Amino acid sequence: MCRWLAYSGTPVLLDAILYRPAHSLIDQSLHSRLGVETTNGDGFGVGWYASDLETPAVVRDTAPAWSNRNLREIAGHVRSPLFFAHIRASTGTPVQQTNCHPFRHGRWMWMHNGAINGFHQTRRDLALAVDPALYPAIEGSTDSEMMFFLALTFGLEDDPPAAVARMVGLVEGTGHRNGVEFPLQMTVALTDGRRLWAFRYSSQGASRSLYYSTEVETLRALHSDVAFLRDISDETRLVVSEPLGDLPGAWNEVPESSWGVVQEGRDELFRFTPQAV
Repeated sequence: MCRWLAYSGTPVLLDAILYRPAHSLIDQSLHSRLGVETTNGDGFGVGWYASDLETPAVVRDTAPAWSNRNLREIAGHVRSPLFFAHIRASTGTPVQQTNCHPFRHGRWMWMHNGAINGFHQTRRDLALAVDPALYPAIEGSTDSEMMFFLALTFGLEDDPPAAVARMVGLVEGTGHRNGVEFPLQMTVALTDGRRLWAFRYSSQGASRSLYYSTEVETLRALHSDVAFLRDISDETRLVVSEPLGDLPGAWNEVPESSWGVVQEGRDELFRFTPQAV
C-alpha cells in the first residue's frame, strides 16, 4: 500500500524529516519494514503551509521518491511548521499525478494508506453520495480521494472526526450491501494548516501500522545528547506510518480504532467509531 508522515511544530527544512533520519520516508520508499510492500515506488507527494498563506502548496509526481531530483531540491530549500509527505504503492488505480497524495481542497490536505476493498463494485454509489458542488473538484480515480470528498460532503470543515466517522459508515454500509465482508482499511491524516488529525481503523480490526512521537520534553530528558531535540519546541510532533529510527522511547503505536489530534496545547487521543449514514 503506502507510507506517509505528518509533521507539526517548529519550522524545519523538509530535508530534516524526509531524508536525514536513519529510516526516513525516502528509505521506506525502498525498504519499508512494516508495510504490505517493501517498495513504494508508484509516486510521491509533499504538501506544506507557508506562514503567510491559508492554502497549502502541493507537489506530486509519479516518479519514485528515492531518485527524484526535484524532491531533493525542494526538501533542501522549503521550511515549514506543518507538512505532509506520502509515498505511494498503488492498490489498482493508475499511476498518474492526480492519483498521488496528498490531496488538497481549499485550506485542507488529506492523505491515506489502505484501500476501499471492492472499490470497483461500490465506486458509483460512493460517487453519487458526494456533494454535487464538490464533485467537479475530484481530479483522480483513487478510493483515497473519494474518501476525502465524502468527508468534505459530511462536514469535514466543521467537525473533522464526525465527518470521517460518517464517511467510514457510508463506505462500510455500501460495501456490505455489495457483498464485501471487510470494506475498509485506513490510516488517514488530515489538516487545515493549524491542527492535524490522524485516524487508524479497519473493518477487520487489523489496521495498517501508525505511530506518533513522544512528547519532546520527555525525549529531551531521555536523550540530552540529541541535537535535534534541543532545536525544536515542546509542541513538535510527528505521526508516521512507521518509525523513522530506533531512538529508544521515541515512538508510540496508535491504538487500533483510534483517532487523535495534534494541536496547540495538549494533544488528544480518542476511540474511533464509524457512524452509520
